[in-house]
Amino acid sequence: MSKASEVKRANEILRLLKKEYPEVNIALNFGTPFQLLISTILSAQCTDERVNLVTKTLFKKYKRPQDYLNVSSKELEKDIFSTGFYRQKTRSIKNCCSILIEKFDGKVPKDFDALKSLPGVGRKTASVVAGNAFGIPAIAVDTHVIRLSNLMGFVKTKDPEKIEMKLKEFFPEKEWINLGHYLMSHGRKICIARRPKCLKCVVGDLCPSFDPLTESA
Repeated sequence: MSKASEVKRANEILRLLKKEYPEVNIALNFGTPFQLLISTILSAQCTDERVNLVTKTLFKKYKRPQDYLNVSSKELEKDIFSTGFYRQKTRSIKNCCSILIEKFDGKVPKDFDALKSLPGVGRKTASVVAGNAFGIPAIAVDTHVIRLSNLMGFVKTKDPEKIEMKLKEFFPEKEWINLGHYLMSHGRKICIARRPKCLKCVVGDLCPSFDPLTESA
């Protein structure tokens, strides 16, 4: 298929997903860029629902980077225990807050490379914060985006950065931030890993992985 044909198919898929999920938005609850940064670090290998339960109390207790540095690691570990990998996440949060204070006057930087340089912040986290906190065009590639990008035939790789670059070729820049949300929503509701509901899929006619024999209930 030519590049022009793929772009056309991509835009039609996007149109259908936008119609299907008109209220799409980031699932993490936050009020400031700093809160979103902490939430995204906590969301690694954890559900957004669980993170939101934890941060509802966490954000009342810790409001600034210095607050996370003032508390003992043991207490912070207890506060975020239910998100999993709590020791590693505690180290990441504390190290991240330390750098925020030392290099960025305690504020979350808008620059993508600066975001990515923070401890515990990879490309996906930087994309989430850049896009959803600052409105900077970015595609956050999570497990749903990886899976659906392959199933829909846009890529043949599990490499998040390669997927991000390829999706940016097919989809308009103004849609990059929400593209991830559309794919995540579709992955949770219809294109479920173990039991895809192909017969209920609004983009089934445009998907090379469409299988009418999959579970439709």
